[in-house]
Amino acid sequence: MLTIDPKEVSTGKVHHYLLGAVGPRPICFASTMDLEGNANLSPFSFFNCFSANPPILVFSVARRVRDNTTKHTLHNVRETGEVVVNIVNYSIVQQMSLASTEYPDGVDEFLKAGLTKVKSDLVKPFRVKESPVQLECKVKEVMAMGDEAGAGNLIICEVVKMHISRDVLDDEGAIDQHKIDQVARMGGNWYTRANQGMFEVPKPLHNLGMGVDKIPDEIRLSTILTGNDLGKLGNVEQLPEEGMIKEFMRERWEELDMVATGDRQRIHRRAQEYLHEDRVDEAWKLLLAK
Repeated sequence: MLTIDPKEVSTGKVHHYLLGAVGPRPICFASTMDLEGNANLSPFSFFNCFSANPPILVFSVARRVRDNTTKHTLHNVRETGEVVVNIVNYSIVQQMSLASTEYPDGVDEFLKAGLTKVKSDLVKPFRVKESPVQLECKVKEVMAMGDEAGAGNLIICEVVKMHISRDVLDDEGAIDQHKIDQVARMGGNWYTRANQGMFEVPKPLHNLGMGVDKIPDEIRLSTILTGNDLGKLGNVEQLPEEGMIKEFMRERWEELDMVATGDRQRIHRRAQEYLHEDRVDEAWKLLLAK
């Protein structure tokens, strides 16, 4: 058995061992707002509920291991004392992952991830329309676990209003655990889908995804491509060049016919097949072919 003293290895190693061992972890998709009214949206997997009366949620925003900096979410909850916790299900998991990209200050992750803002009733941060359950919260306390890299900050918040999609309710008005189709975080790139099993979502840490907002309208407003599909497309840093597209299309007779006839529905369906196989570059080449 491998035995480790956390004080004798790097914080990064401790972090990875903990993430690999403690799971699956529910995901807090936290929506906050700064004092100037700028929206922020970011996921955290150190999260759970701890009380029903009063209804209390706790999630942790850790200091970055690599440089000991802190995240916008932490700054915002300290300044405003408000947050909306949006529950993540499978239909928005790719968009949630894209929102975790560390965009510069002032960039709106709602736009980048292609998610819809909905005004809250009792707090200022927006809700995520696509989330099956949205919990408006008032922050009761922020507890710093330390000031070194990797230290968590426990955000204890009270749910002041709940919003639940009727699509995930059963005939008796309870949340149907199959319909809600939740996902949870595991180690590395791995997630688990509660009603099916494990799947992988590459973390957007080594590139700055261009975002769903930069996808051409003809693609972004597709009636075929889903939010998850758009999340994968928006996670690329740059689009393929024209020469690469022509090379890709050479001798692809069926796809050349789709492009020549302008059959965008067939093109989008084929691109979706590529996306489901994680062949994102090929999907982009087909979508951009002329």
